[in-house]
Amino acid sequence: MSELLRLAGPAPPQSDGRFAPSPTGSLHLGNLRTALLAWLFARSADARFLVRIEDLDCGRVRQRFAIEQLSDMAAIGLEWDGPVVRQSERAELYEAALAELRSQGLLYECWCTRAEIRGAASAPHGDLLEGAYPGTCRDMSAGDRASRAASGRPPALRVRAQDARVSVEDRVRGALTGSVDDLVVRRGDGAFAYNLTVVVDDHDQGVGEVVRGEDLLSSTPCQVWLQQRLGLSTPGYAHVPLALGADGARLAKRHGAVTLAGRAALGETPADVAGLLAAQIGLAENGESPAPETLVERFRERVLREARAGYNAPTRGVDG
Repeated sequence: MSELLRLAGPAPPQSDGRFAPSPTGSLHLGNLRTALLAWLFARSADARFLVRIEDLDCGRVRQRFAIEQLSDMAAIGLEWDGPVVRQSERAELYEAALAELRSQGLLYECWCTRAEIRGAASAPHGDLLEGAYPGTCRDMSAGDRASRAASGRPPALRVRAQDARVSVEDRVRGALTGSVDDLVVRRGDGAFAYNLTVVVDDHDQGVGEVVRGEDLLSSTPCQVWLQQRLGLSTPGYAHVPLALGADGARLAKRHGAVTLAGRAALGETPADVAGLLAAQIGLAENGESPAPETLVERFRERVLREARAGYNAPTRGVDG
């Protein structure tokens, strides 16, 4: 059995899962592998599997990619429950969350550019982590705030988290603790920020376990902090390893045929690709293409075996 994925604990009691792609390009094999894992986590617990299209980045989102992504998921055997949810149709929910944060006195306007934030972190005697917000607009005087507002540049909205510490138990990575920066919840262009929308959507859809790539691990304490402020439920989390190219770097277009269409051009069927992904996570032999229901049974057996073994992952930090 592959050591790609080891589970540090059982599924949460309510384990409905989801996959939430952004339609800004084709899904590559790493995305499809994460989708397969999210589907397996849910189905092995006899839970629902939901699909959400995160289409708020108007400048990059293309409807053709959303259609293609859903088609690719279906082609490798990942069926989902209920209608597909689209973030672009849920603005009222996000506005209500902002109103709740505002009522608690947690929101403030921020005019800082990314360059200004980077400059503060690199200033002499600065002790900020790279990319951390220095609190410039949080601590700004009323006069300076009025001057910034008069510039005409629309501000972003940040929350007053001020490096709160939040601990999370991840089913793959184990216990982790991280600092919560004054994160942006609405961008200067008016778009709702990912960290806000994802916690609102997961709660509203009844998601009980979030399975996603480990590149999002560091954002989890921020999201749990927001859930706590908004009075929302906190799901279980399972951050799975990313797919890598032959050079050890995160899988990308430069690695060749990395999409379902690209593999089809090489003569591979969707079942072949599903078998390849299953082999990568230790649920199939090389060249085997098990049926989806077979993969569910093998995954369920693996979860039970590791639960009996009492595997415990190490405690780790996510903020340096």
